[in-house]
Amino acid sequence: MSTLLTINVKNMEPATQGFFFFQEPATYTGGATVYSNSLFAENLANYGSSGSILTFQVDLQYYAGIQEAHSAPAVGQSSGYSSASRAIDLAPAGGGSANDSTTATVSPALGLSTPTNEAGVQSGAFRINTPSFSSPPFYNVGSAVSANGGIVLSNFVQANPQSHVDCEPILKYYVATGTYTPGTVMDFTAASKTSALCDFTGGYTVIDVELAANGDWNITSRT
Repeated sequence: MSTLLTINVKNMEPATQGFFFFQEPATYTGGATVYSNSLFAENLANYGSSGSILTFQVDLQYYAGIQEAHSAPAVGQSSGYSSASRAIDLAPAGGGSANDSTTATVSPALGLSTPTNEAGVQSGAFRINTPSFSSPPFYNVGSAVSANGGIVLSNFVQANPQSHVDCEPILKYYVATGTYTPGTVMDFTAASKTSALCDFTGGYTVIDVELAANGDWNITSRT
């Protein structure tokens, strides 16, 4: 059974607040611009008056993702429409074999192949190979996650034809106040400055967070 990473949020501010969740962008080869999507969003009432807790869960399984888009990514807009994803392994450190590479198809339909092992994938990353294509449409490729029951493209770069991208996911998630519909491109740099960082890289699987009455974020528990 897969492992779930869980963030539990309490709102101690007097008024109901909107919260959204997002992930630290993966490390990508090639230096292309990296974009981030919102993963989940929901309103949460004051804890004292309602007893409500907002829970965000994301599967520890890594996914490669590709998405078709009419235009280049823009903050506040949906990142795309038709998409495909595949559960995939990361290339192990120090050698060894893993199913760490997948190949995209864009015609006659969008898809990703069953992952196989490929030499030369960056340690800790997976690879997405792209075919020949002409834009528009555009294609976004990157790291997808299974969050609260649905798979969402978490962060991505714009694909180049007949190329490949190595993507090294980072197990750091954030919760912030505001409203970003899942799958909407967001400004990671701005949002992360006023959010709570939930760092799962140390092996934690559950992190409890409070938004204090004065607007401060507090991490109350890690297990």
